[in-house]
Amino acid sequence: MIALQEVTRGFSKNRHADMVADLAALFPDYFWVYGPACDLHVDRMGDAPAPRNTRMQFGNMILSRWPILSTRTLLLPRSRTISKLNLQRGATEAVIDVPGGALRVYSVHLDHVSNDERIRQLAYLNDRINAFTHEGGSVTGATEFGIEDLPLPEDYVVMGDFNMLPESPEYCSFAGASDGYYGRTARIGTPIDALAALMAYAPDSYSWMDPVDPGKRMHLDYIFVSCGLERRLKSASVDTTAMGSDHFPVWLEIDG
Repeated sequence: MIALQEVTRGFSKNRHADMVADLAALFPDYFWVYGPACDLHVDRMGDAPAPRNTRMQFGNMILSRWPILSTRTLLLPRSRTISKLNLQRGATEAVIDVPGGALRVYSVHLDHVSNDERIRQLAYLNDRINAFTHEGGSVTGATEFGIEDLPLPEDYVVMGDFNMLPESPEYCSFAGASDGYYGRTARIGTPIDALAALMAYAPDSYSWMDPVDPGKRMHLDYIFVSCGLERRLKSASVDTTAMGSDHFPVWLEIDG
């Protein structure tokens, strides 16, 4: 699976490109879903009027080699800002029919300005993740449509740009605080940082680099998994040689 953030349609800085269509075309054998958290009317494209109903969309995308059975985009809490840009952020959820049983996958993009905002967003996200099996996903009671009810997998993978540092207050609010004696104890309902579980963090680990000042680097991107997947974690890494973004891809391999 591939989880992407800051995927846009009709955005002037991206020359009004339809990145969803472009990315889908690069992976013709993959299933995909797109969840625009921010959706705005576009009046003009350069010096010309925009075609009617042109939208500027900003959101997350998930691509999968296996069928995506259902999807929904969770709109994360946000507060109104005065001088700093604050787009609506979201977490796009996909139930994917992987070999061996269905799995939940989330593509997440958190606020970039305030750790208090990120803490609220992570609390909401974790509540929705843990409520999934008794709330259901995008539809329940599907037999009324003449189709079988969708699976409700307990295991999940959460990937994305969290805009937070390892061991920051917001990180600990999501992954749990590390005890001085026992360290971080795996608990049902608390996501596990896959790179930390595999001891894949280097002392100078980073997943983001300032394009103007390459010496400014931070680790902002993560893959979290449910406790049920911890024993299946095989390898994880950050590809800092990748081109095309100020964020670098984080890779995770899971057995089975």
